[in-house]
Amino acid sequence: MPQYIRLIAQGKYTEAYMVNRESNVFPAILGRTCDRPCEPACRRGRLDGAPVAICRLKRVAADLKGDISHLLPKIPKESNGKRVALIGAGPSSLTVANDLRPLGYEVTIFEKQNKPGGLMRTNIPSFRLPEKVLDDEVGTILGMGVDIRYSSPVGSLQTLLKDGYDAVFVGTGAPRGKELDLPGRKDTDRIHIGIDWLESVAFGHIDKIGERVLIIGVGNTAMDCCRSSRRLGGKDVKVMARRPRGFFKASPWELDDAEEEGIDITINHAPKRFVVENGVLKGMEFERLEWDADAKKSRVIDEVFLPADDVILAIGQENAFPWIERDLGIEFDKWGMPVVNETTFQSTRPGVFFGGDAAWGPKNIIWAVAHGHQAAISIHNYCQGVAVTDRPKQGSNLISQKMGISEWSYHNDYNPSKRQKMQHVELTRRFQQLNIEVELGFDPEQTAREVQRCLNCDIETAFVENRCIECDACVDICPVQCLTITRDGDEAELRVRLSAPADNLTQPIYASNPLPQTGRAMVKDEDVCVHCGLCAERCPTAAWDMQKFDLIIPYAGAACTTSSVLA
Repeated sequence: MPQYIRLIAQGKYTEAYMVNRESNVFPAILGRTCDRPCEPACRRGRLDGAPVAICRLKRVAADLKGDISHLLPKIPKESNGKRVALIGAGPSSLTVANDLRPLGYEVTIFEKQNKPGGLMRTNIPSFRLPEKVLDDEVGTILGMGVDIRYSSPVGSLQTLLKDGYDAVFVGTGAPRGKELDLPGRKDTDRIHIGIDWLESVAFGHIDKIGERVLIIGVGNTAMDCCRSSRRLGGKDVKVMARRPRGFFKASPWELDDAEEEGIDITINHAPKRFVVENGVLKGMEFERLEWDADAKKSRVIDEVFLPADDVILAIGQENAFPWIERDLGIEFDKWGMPVVNETTFQSTRPGVFFGGDAAWGPKNIIWAVAHGHQAAISIHNYCQGVAVTDRPKQGSNLISQKMGISEWSYHNDYNPSKRQKMQHVELTRRFQQLNIEVELGFDPEQTAREVQRCLNCDIETAFVENRCIECDACVDICPVQCLTITRDGDEAELRVRLSAPADNLTQPIYASNPLPQTGRAMVKDEDVCVHCGLCAERCPTAAWDMQKFDLIIPYAGAACTTSSVLA
């Protein structure tokens, strides 16, 4: 990540996009929709409480990139003779196609809809993910020569297997929304399943909703449902949550965006029944709850009625495989989920692989992409007669960044700028059309500030004990007091003897071998180090160095690859 952020800082947007695309495949899509699992680990968050806007910087590179056609993997003119079927055109299947087509595989995708993208298209509203952005990145993969068959749901896996494919990958997602079996559920047609309702909106089958809407559930799907409702005529839209806010599944920024649009998020309300009179939905009854501190036990303190013209159920998703016969050698667990190897992504039937939400239930796009990369390795191995358990190993490099006595190949000044706030389309405009993108992206000034917040976590301190003369220069200059020269000892006791106590017990402290002068140890609290490199600049004997860490990730058909040459 720091690598492509540095490229953005240099104005090399195309190169930054390609570095990101190698692993993420969909930088423009993820730059708008990612759940941001990497940001909580960002070192910047330890300093000022706000990580670098990694997700939104992906979008900057994607929006400003140039032509990438000459940078994409070359597709062989001749097939390698192996045919692979992918079921579903979601992110996991598309990643498999992205990795296998450059190796000469004939890839066929069976998609039940008339457009590709899977849940990226049907469940993420266009005001968050514009159709053109989705079409462009999906089209890059389909343009590699993928045979995609639209409006072609697979009704029988047994029949598909008889067509002679060398391997089959199931990437059908978790297409079934969970039901809420309460009195009155079947008495009206104004109660909707969230993901089915979003799909109908995406394909234009639904273009309006009642003024009073209740959304049951408080995950990211619920946020998409409530915000879509506002654009289709909902004026009084409430999201009903069983537990307090600290236990919501929705991302904090999704909650913020919903509340900015006037959505009322109501906590501690458990659905009791749908109130329907003569086939007309009137609303819902709820039990008002009081929870203990951990929100595990509750008691009912009241019952309330809330009026509604429509109710949308967004309480989770489930997998559904009615089209997979149970006598094919594919085992299913007690929940109806396929038994899938977590390393190889192969089912109990050799040659049939699963990935994305279809493998272990709903997660997110970036996990589906990761599944696709690993499944592609297995499919390639399987088709080439290599054991699917024979995984290519990851590699790594450490390269000194020293360019002179006090010069480095990266910008190491600390920038005190706060995390940049995303600008939004005005409220008066965003409800005029369903497809007006709300987030405007960072402007050039915001981009410049945000990239300078990166602390270059991949540039690491490296220490050589036998060069140290224990002059304390590094200890004196360290701006965060993360270095200490002291006698060695047990970790718990050593933590309180450092220049600044190492309070974060989840982050190990680093201790050197005995130093040559006194036998003491150089101890570093990695938790607070900002990788500024001042210790290496100040050291008179080059005992300290700043070295760039490259993680070399293997993909199908290649021992390992790295984009570090672009940096």
